[in-house]
Amino acid sequence: MGEPPHRVWPPEEPPRRARDPRRARPYGAPVDRAAPSGPPTPSAPPVTPTSPAPSAPPDLEALRPGQAWPPRQSGWSPARPGSAGPPGPDGDEDLPPSARRYGMPATPSGPRIPRRLRRLLLGLLASAACAVITAGVVTAVLRALPAPEPARVTDRAAGVGYPLPEGWRTGTAPPVTGFTSVAGDGRTATVLVRPGGRVTDAREAAVTLADLYGRLLLHGDEVKVEDDRTVTVGGRTGHSRTLRAEYRDVVNRPAYLRVVFLTASAGRPPVVVLAVAKPDGPRTRAEIDAVLAGVR
Repeated sequence: MGEPPHRVWPPEEPPRRARDPRRARPYGAPVDRAAPSGPPTPSAPPVTPTSPAPSAPPDLEALRPGQAWPPRQSGWSPARPGSAGPPGPDGDEDLPPSARRYGMPATPSGPRIPRRLRRLLLGLLASAACAVITAGVVTAVLRALPAPEPARVTDRAAGVGYPLPEGWRTGTAPPVTGFTSVAGDGRTATVLVRPGGRVTDAREAAVTLADLYGRLLLHGDEVKVEDDRTVTVGGRTGHSRTLRAEYRDVVNRPAYLRVVFLTASAGRPPVVVLAVAKPDGPRTRAEIDAVLAGVR
């Protein structure tokens, strides 16, 4: 019989292929261009490049202000992301793989405003600027224009005219009363004008008319004569009588009535002016006095 194959124990391990020293080179280590490109021979083991030994530290007292020891080495450092030293002999060998693939990281810029919001802000700024310019132009024009004259009522039947305070307007007087013009603020004050009859005593005519209109318009629980005097209005002489009515209930407030009788002058007929305020108040009286003083 044949002899069994001869076995060796322990079995022999296959020879290992030596690593290329360039692949084991750390980042920043210089490339040995003179090394052969093929695998090294088994007789020549690979030599791993080592970092240069640091030089001996100098005397600490000899260091310049701001100088550190040991000196910093150029090259990429994981502790300083984004920083890299000068390129090595083979281009950007000193950069990490991510930097060689995607490029150096850029310094992040500040917060950016979205385009729509930027357009909206620009539009608002433009609108505000236009509004300011328009307001300035309008103000300048209004200041340059002359002040408008106050409105006046011309009563041709009575032959007079009188001004209207701000907020007053003309109305239509009932024909049965005999008044030919009427004006007021629409709330509390009313002024009526009509031609008067020829009389010999202006005071007597004013007293008679004040009593008549007081009974028709005031209906007060207590009516007092507050003023009775001779007046001159627009070059005419006449008489004025003022009544004040008070009420015992809690609804009606005090009322005011004034009658002015102006005598005939320069071919113009006598004039009767009646003013009523419900309720009575300082502002309403001031407006009525301004109307009566402006009768011409």
